[in-house]
Amino acid sequence: MVGSFEFDVELRTVTGKGDARRTRLLGKVPAIVYGGDAAPVQLNLNHNRVVKALENDATYSHVLTLKYDGKEEKVILKALQRHPSRPIIMHMDFQRVNEKDKLRVHVPLHFVNQEGSVGVKKGGVVSHAMVEVEVACLPQHLPEFIEVDMSSVDVGESIHLSGLSLPQGVEIVALSHGPEHDLPVAAIHASRTSEEGA
Repeated sequence: MVGSFEFDVELRTVTGKGDARRTRLLGKVPAIVYGGDAAPVQLNLNHNRVVKALENDATYSHVLTLKYDGKEEKVILKALQRHPSRPIIMHMDFQRVNEKDKLRVHVPLHFVNQEGSVGVKKGGVVSHAMVEVEVACLPQHLPEFIEVDMSSVDVGESIHLSGLSLPQGVEIVALSHGPEHDLPVAAIHASRTSEEGA
């Protein structure tokens, strides 16, 4: 599992649009690493390796290791640019990670016990208002995902951000802006057919 979060990369000495195009033709993804006390560094990653890693959701919300020039850098994936119509990764942005500094990362939500929830058993339908949530935490506390347990949600009820069960050391960024940002994450609605039958 850990291997999927490590990338052997190479330094990119020439930059610019022409070079980026040539890089992609060679089956590589141009990228940049920034943040911390060091200067930004331009890199190339193996395209096929990147595509395979991105099949794992955790790559988007995990501390990754970039190996180049005889050293390793801990980073998180901050931005990803895809080709609008072809299955090509155009560019990647990585941010350096400092173990003492809190990160702000979008983490996927995993919904569990939907089929067995109180509301679904009554014929209700689940709707998701969010599929990910922005969290703040130290790198060692970064979760791969946050679980949303739907088991006790009834028809007409919803789970809000404040109702999520968070791992230790993890905060939801939106909630730090005040109670009006306590948005719904998922809800169970009466289905049209059950309403018509009522």
